[in-house]
Amino acid sequence: MPIVLASASPRRQELLKNAGIEFVVKPANISEMRQKNEAPQAFAERMAKEKASAVWAEMRDEYVLGADTIVVVDDLVLGKPEDEQDAARMLRLLSDRKHQVITGVCLKGSDFEDVRSETTAVHFSALTDANIRSYIASGEPMDKAGAYAIQGMASRWISRIEGDYSNVVGLPVALVLQMLREHRATGS
Repeated sequence: MPIVLASASPRRQELLKNAGIEFVVKPANISEMRQKNEAPQAFAERMAKEKASAVWAEMRDEYVLGADTIVVVDDLVLGKPEDEQDAARMLRLLSDRKHQVITGVCLKGSDFEDVRSETTAVHFSALTDANIRSYIASGEPMDKAGAYAIQGMASRWISRIEGDYSNVVGLPVALVLQMLREHRATGS
C-alpha cells in the first residue's frame, strides 16, 4: 500500500520514487515557525510531526510521512530564503564553513507515531560575491533550505559531506525505509 507524503517537495518525491517507495502526495498546510529557544533538531522533528498529523487527520487509514529539512550554522536555523537578499545572506554564512542539515521525519499510522531525525555535516568551499550573485540569478536557491541545492549547481562548492547525502537533498531515504520496515513488520 502506498504511503501518503505530507509534502509538495519535488525533491522528496524524486527520492521516494528512485527508492521504489510507492506514495501519493497530500501536502500539509501548516505554519512553520520556530518556537522561542527551540533547539534546531526539536524544531525539525516538531515540523515533521505537525505535517504528518495534519494530513493523517484527513486520512486515518493510511501511513503518512511528514518531513522537514533545515540548515543550521552556529545554532542559527536557515529555512527557505524570503528573497534574493536573504539568499545572499545565507550563502555568505555558509561560505568556507561546515554546517549541519537536519531532516525531521515522522511516520504516522493508525496506532503509532514515530518521530526521528537525521543530521548530515556539509562542508562548503569559499564563495565569492560573483559566485553568490550568479547562483541567485539562476533561481535555484529560492525554494531551498539554506538557499542551496546540493544536487544542483551548488554541488561545485560542496567539498565534503559527513553522513546521508539524500538527507541533504531533503529526505533521509535509508531512515524512512527502516521506519517503514519496522512498522509494517509489526502489523501496524
